[in-house]
Amino acid sequence: MKVETLRWSDGVLEMIDQRVLPATFIYLSYDSAAAVAEGIRSMVVRGAPAIGVAAAYGVALEALRLLSVTDESFQRGMNEGFNTLAQSRPTAVNLFWALARMKQVWQSVSNESNRQVAMCLLAEAHEIFAEDIRINRALGSHGAELLRDGAHVLTHCNAGALATAGHGTALGVIRSAVEAGKKISVIADETRPFLQGARLTAWEMVQEKIPVTLITDNMAGYMMSRGEVDAVVVGTDRVAANGDVANKIGTYMVAVLAQRHHIPFYVACPLSTIDMSITSGVDIPIEERHADEVKGFRDFHWAAQGVQIRNPSFDITPAELVTALITEKGVIHQPDAGKLRTLFS
Repeated sequence: MKVETLRWSDGVLEMIDQRVLPATFIYLSYDSAAAVAEGIRSMVVRGAPAIGVAAAYGVALEALRLLSVTDESFQRGMNEGFNTLAQSRPTAVNLFWALARMKQVWQSVSNESNRQVAMCLLAEAHEIFAEDIRINRALGSHGAELLRDGAHVLTHCNAGALATAGHGTALGVIRSAVEAGKKISVIADETRPFLQGARLTAWEMVQEKIPVTLITDNMAGYMMSRGEVDAVVVGTDRVAANGDVANKIGTYMVAVLAQRHHIPFYVACPLSTIDMSITSGVDIPIEERHADEVKGFRDFHWAAQGVQIRNPSFDITPAELVTALITEKGVIHQPDAGKLRTLFS
């Protein structure tokens, strides 16, 4: 993927505005923690790994913004920046992982000058960015071995380069398989209501000339029943300690259908997305987004006026429906609490 989802440029963070893709391709600039938090909240940037990277840069930007204030004001401003970023989206655990890592760096150099603190935080943000791409490459290589040559792979939402610092998780597996010489074709669920599959996954695959077919979410079962899906690969925003997976709403239905039709259901994720502090998926907070996303798309509304609307952004797929987790450390088949503990030991 030649397009950079996030990039550091002349002292600001630039992020592709994913709300307007594929019709418009633009970068928006961010210069503070509050601005980055709003970019995360409004889904300029989305996807758990990309959110984590953006949050890391948000911390560094806040330190740079506060260079000339007193030590007391610097301390207060940084704490406010961390809190603002933490409140931007609740489900993606990479957000909190990145903030914890940045806070640890801040505390380790807290006796240094404001400028030195800011430089250390910016260096750490750059490392988190580079590390994410290395991790995606590693898990992509592991996952590529699971896909046979000629496979038709269904994916839900967008877990590609646009959801990460680069290469992608679920789409990273597909990219790595293609790079290895395998002929892979993609079936992209539209992914209502925000249409990440139709707008983003399809766009990424078209850019790279990887064959892709777009379907609506309620067509997946039909495709599976006709033998047109060989594997499912999705990403995730948080994995609980027992292997339960939180991903974009609709993933659970795809997993149930995959089990019914004896199709492997793979989840690609970096270790930073596995939250060992959460016992099971029941405890993962599920974000509820604005009703307008379900009423229609952008300024066009098709729902009946006055109708009640629910808009949970994620659902939970139980571990027993997950064939394997694909991580940078390898593939964990039939994930459970014991296997995940071993992964981190």
